[in-house]
Amino acid sequence: MTTSASTTAAESKSGLPFVKGHGTQNDFVILTDPAVEIALGADLVAALCDRQRGIGSDGLLRVARSGALVAAGVLEALPDRVNPDDWFMDYRNADGSIAEMCGNGVRVFAHHLRASGLVGTDEFTVGSRAGARPVVVHSFDRLRADVSVQMGPASVGEPSTVRIGDDLYPGVAVDVGNPHLACVVPELDADGLAAVDFSRGVVIDPEVFAHGANVELLTVPEAVDGRLYARMRVFERGVGETRSCGTGLVAAAAAALRHRGERVGELVIDVPGGRVEVRILADDAWLRGPSELVADGALRAGWDGS
Repeated sequence: MTTSASTTAAESKSGLPFVKGHGTQNDFVILTDPAVEIALGADLVAALCDRQRGIGSDGLLRVARSGALVAAGVLEALPDRVNPDDWFMDYRNADGSIAEMCGNGVRVFAHHLRASGLVGTDEFTVGSRAGARPVVVHSFDRLRADVSVQMGPASVGEPSTVRIGDDLYPGVAVDVGNPHLACVVPELDADGLAAVDFSRGVVIDPEVFAHGANVELLTVPEAVDGRLYARMRVFERGVGETRSCGTGLVAAAAAALRHRGERVGELVIDVPGGRVEVRILADDAWLRGPSELVADGALRAGWDGS
């Protein structure tokens, strides 16, 4: 493992400390690094997230001060509405690549801040590469939390199609601070959705998504007791299929409402990892769901992921 000079001595005795958590089974390694003293290269991130040779997760969340990330050159500048003293979610995909946002990750991040005492209030702002993300921690303890995240606008764009194996699924591009192709598929019921085999290959249009995109498959929403419900699966760029994706849930909700001829509304979505609620507004969106912090630990001194 590569570290800066300031962390080498401190970590030589006990190794690098971490927390493991998940939001609807979208799981993360959390590294608390306020002053940005860890040299967090792509190889180290990929090794930590590897489920055979590392801790194992869908991604990594570094907890750092926004201004410190700029000073260290990790960020070129503060993103929109992010202040230097804000806690910043430096999010990395499991392959070590950098991603703009992760809705499940923000909930876990906020839970960690609150449970660890780094933040002393239930409403605060988390910085991300997609801009400031206000959060509300409705309840929490050291294990579980219920958190809402203001996700910003979900911008529905042009139609596009994904090929999965030999099957084509039409959808629409949705920008939630990161790119998505959200596909509402009338032919899919719960069993049909579960039977889709992402391992057959997932191909999107590079002219629409020059930097790749997450892909969501969604059943048509159904009204039950005055609320809309749907099911979703997601294939994330840089990761593969995950049990949940927060920005993907917002993108899917926006696409599902458009499918109904609506631009605003609320939707309850079931993913393999659990259930969340999404509220789409005219120029904003909110995501509410659970977080769970499952373990604290430390890497053995000398581990380098090789």
